[in-house]
Amino acid sequence: MYMGNSTRVYEIAEGWAKLPDHIKFGYTHGIEIDSNDNVYVFHTEKHPVVVFDRDGNFVRSFGDDLFDGGAHGFYLHVENGQEVFYTTDVKKCQMVKMTLNGEVLLTIGTPDLPNIYDSEKRFVPTDVCVGPNGDIYIADGYGQSWVHQYTAAGDYIRSWGGKGKGPGELACPHGISIDTRSGEPEVYVADRGNNRIQVFTLEGELKRIVTNDIDYPDNFYFFGDELYFPDLHSRVTIFDKNDKLICHLGEDQQAYKQQGWPNLPPEWYRVDKFSSPHGICVDKRGDVYVAEWTINGRVTKLVRQ
Repeated sequence: MYMGNSTRVYEIAEGWAKLPDHIKFGYTHGIEIDSNDNVYVFHTEKHPVVVFDRDGNFVRSFGDDLFDGGAHGFYLHVENGQEVFYTTDVKKCQMVKMTLNGEVLLTIGTPDLPNIYDSEKRFVPTDVCVGPNGDIYIADGYGQSWVHQYTAAGDYIRSWGGKGKGPGELACPHGISIDTRSGEPEVYVADRGNNRIQVFTLEGELKRIVTNDIDYPDNFYFFGDELYFPDLHSRVTIFDKNDKLICHLGEDQQAYKQQGWPNLPPEWYRVDKFSSPHGICVDKRGDVYVAEWTINGRVTKLVRQ
């Protein structure tokens, strides 16, 4: 079975993730791939980080001592030749940097910004990314809709955004990533509540707003000249380097409109359709891995043809 259009085709690797009996997926929020093509799934039940090889065979799991149901943002970054994870926890309300074995390297909690945060206005980070110089950018998607910038050591630099619909304002900045394709790094923000992508300089100055072929963007993955993003409203989208549509994958305009979504009955799900894509990554061969926001988890591998 296949997904795609006349310019881009993927074969669906049915039953790819071979989950062992002692592990049950919760909401599969994040997915990443390392340099050895091991795939890491970040989810909300026990064994929150589950590792598979590129054929879907179970390798190992870890993270019970770090995450207790709050697994959300998941970003793999290479620093000084070492691969590390930057994660966000929406229950503990913090960003955690860790090794690929779960050793904690840095933690960032609620910013010391009393004009933004108090006992009622909480910091609930949904995603994180790292700039070319090591600066850390955290998106407070489920809190007060700000982006906060820190040094690599975790020292606060600046913030921008705040709740609103105007240019530069944000409504659930759910995802954040750094685009280096043009040679001038830019900060891409999935301004999900406003149904758009906003693009900023590394210092938080607004450069442009992208609204074409976007519904409810979650986060981003850059691969070559292309931008891949899960659209929570039941599809995956691929843009070219000019933010123009290449294709939508697995689009289902009925799934997200169903009562009880995203936790639909098992008979609703179809191999060639997405319901609630939340995380995405691409391996060196161009194969795509998608994790969906649903109570029992769902992971799909698409093999590029």
